[in-house]
Amino acid sequence: KEKIARFRILIIGRANAGKTTILQKVCNTRENPVIYNSAGKKIDPAVLSASRERGLHDIENEMVFQNNPGFVFHDSRGFEAGGESEFNMVKAFIADRSKERDIKKRLHVIWYCIPMDESARSFTAGEVKFFSQCDTGNIPVMVLFTKFDALYDIAFAQLREEGTSRKDAKGLAPKRAEESFANGPQLEFLENVQWPPKSHVCLPNMNLDDADCGPLMERTAGTLDDEVLTQLFVSTQQTNLELCMKYAVER
Repeated sequence: KEKIARFRILIIGRANAGKTTILQKVCNTRENPVIYNSAGKKIDPAVLSASRERGLHDIENEMVFQNNPGFVFHDSRGFEAGGESEFNMVKAFIADRSKERDIKKRLHVIWYCIPMDESARSFTAGEVKFFSQCDTGNIPVMVLFTKFDALYDIAFAQLREEGTSRKDAKGLAPKRAEESFANGPQLEFLENVQWPPKSHVCLPNMNLDDADCGPLMERTAGTLDDEVLTQLFVSTQQTNLELCMKYAVER
């Protein structure tokens, strides 16, 4: 653990996929991250926002939340904006970081965010391309279905149409949404792609103060094959005490 020291995550997703909210929850903060370039030099936020406005984006930049500096995040905006060049850049970054000799710079897991509040709720061309063409080698990919509570509203409307009272429909909607989703097109698609993710997690209401990232932490720990990495991840995350206890017992 001393050798690696920090756990490194690439988070991918289109704009408004809820990426920043999730990272803030994982690091238990409302602060914005500090951004460093690949040489470890802090980047001025004004410079960063100016380059974002021009459509420039550097996946090599490291995002660190001061509340939990044990996590290092790299951000990709998804492939809609930059098309082919963005896709190739992400693919090269993953390939380089999976073969990285220096264990401190190696990428440990990829979180791919797919928001469920989009009207189509289907995979974009860029997302299809990633799961069809991007071999991530030994780096596990997890799909995070963000804004999952949007499906509760649909389930609520269905239950009301079926004559369920407002109060009961509100209570039953999450379970109905989860059951419909389990048999829905998104998971079927992911099971049949060339490079399927190792697991997925549904994340509702992550914008609320009492949002629970427990399932995300547990699933991520479960996708890691390497015991040293698993221990590093479990000890770095500070939001789920049960997880720390579980892995301490298992050891």
